[in-house]
Amino acid sequence: MKILDNLIRHTLTQRLPQIEYFMQKPEEVQEKTLLRLIEKAKSTEWGKKYGYAQIQSYEQFREKVPISTYEDMYPYIQRMIQGEQNILWPSKIDWFSKSSGTTNARSKFIPVSKESLETCHFRGGKDVLGLYIKNNPKTRFFWGRGLSIGGTFHKHPENPLVNYGDISAVVVQQLPTWAQFLRTPPRKIAMMDKWEDKIDAMVAHTLRQNVTSILGVPTWTIVLIQRILEQTGKQHIEEVWPNLEVFIHGAVSFTPYRDWFKSVAPTMRFMETYNASEGFFGLQDTFGGDDMLLMLDYEVFYEFVPLVEVGTEAPHAICLEEVELDKNYAMLISTNAGLWRYQIGDTIKFTSKDPYRIKITGRTKHFINAFGEEVIIENAETAITHACQQTQAIISNFTAGPLYMEGKNKGGHEWIIEFEKKPNDLDVFIYQLDKKLQEVNSDYEAKRYQSMALALPRVHAVPEGTFYNWMKKKGKLGGQHKVPRLANNREYLDEILKMREMEMK
Repeated sequence: MKILDNLIRHTLTQRLPQIEYFMQKPEEVQEKTLLRLIEKAKSTEWGKKYGYAQIQSYEQFREKVPISTYEDMYPYIQRMIQGEQNILWPSKIDWFSKSSGTTNARSKFIPVSKESLETCHFRGGKDVLGLYIKNNPKTRFFWGRGLSIGGTFHKHPENPLVNYGDISAVVVQQLPTWAQFLRTPPRKIAMMDKWEDKIDAMVAHTLRQNVTSILGVPTWTIVLIQRILEQTGKQHIEEVWPNLEVFIHGAVSFTPYRDWFKSVAPTMRFMETYNASEGFFGLQDTFGGDDMLLMLDYEVFYEFVPLVEVGTEAPHAICLEEVELDKNYAMLISTNAGLWRYQIGDTIKFTSKDPYRIKITGRTKHFINAFGEEVIIENAETAITHACQQTQAIISNFTAGPLYMEGKNKGGHEWIIEFEKKPNDLDVFIYQLDKKLQEVNSDYEAKRYQSMALALPRVHAVPEGTFYNWMKKKGKLGGQHKVPRLANNREYLDEILKMREMEMK
């Protein structure tokens, strides 16, 4: 085992000088990245349309190529799913990562090229380990297994030659042999469709293994750890896995979960990553901070739109060297999977420019994503309209946000609804609301499966005038002010509930 440990350490730490290089010369690295991407894609349909052969600078690229949303790129992606090639990127693309949150479909399908797997997703995973070794040289990380909770992948119904799945499933399916050896559970368990069966199989397989690290989304990791602690009767997961060192997490904010993890794993370290369906963008390179190093040599070119300009007719994007600290930006990416000036929907701010470090601050639209479900306003409005139709109810206002996990109680969504006409049965209303949300949002459906990660929504029916009084109290009456439909925190929920409590005294 020591020989293997030394070999892996040597391989992974060879990347450290390259990371140091882009930290020292970030603008140069990004400029060369952009020109390589343009040169590679100049003969694609997209490249010909926007004159990539004539582009020789960022200024020309910004002038010629439009900022794109998923809806803008959807026609091109749909053709790629049907088998057409050389549309957005020259190499063959037959894998797509699936993500929810789009306004024109239940799921988004993001192209994944072989190049993007190698230079972005795989390189990101290796760099996480290399930097962990740098910060913890006495680690015995590689003396055991890394537990990861993956998603599933499928053949696309429109083209059986095309595969799609959660990005974790795409990555696990194509990991090199050495990486497969270091992880657990085996691929046949990790790729299981039914989450209940998958969790049970993972518990059975890993219970007596030497697990030294966990990689995953906090939501599902909590479900797994709770199941193991229930089965073993232990209080701490470190009693089950005494050599457990680190939880490498991403996808949702870790803030609501930090105290829970500390209660079940008092000595475990935490390491955050920014690994999305569209690419691997950042990772926590020190244990002391709560920000992430922006990874600049993953063949991703970054641009940033000031948040105040998002949604305007002509938003002005800037490159890395123009950003300011502590200012919210919507992030645009151009990648070697054929996403061009693509607005991924995340907002970030820079905490440092030497090197460039970031924090994720939210999304460009109101949403709930406390558990990885990415429920957007359209999802909520569709679901609440359906629930009203099924129960003969009429609403005048509503807002919703997360209900965080407490002890053994699962998290969920909490709704405050002002009914003009109350439903004939509130329990049926809640059932129909939940059912429709699952129909229109595949990630919410996955979290709600058998209530494993999310409980049934909690609904408060409040009297007429509640939202008016709340807005009045905040000094926000008037046509230009609107009740926020969704929030990824409890600010609005707690304010309204506290107000109601005071009114009832």
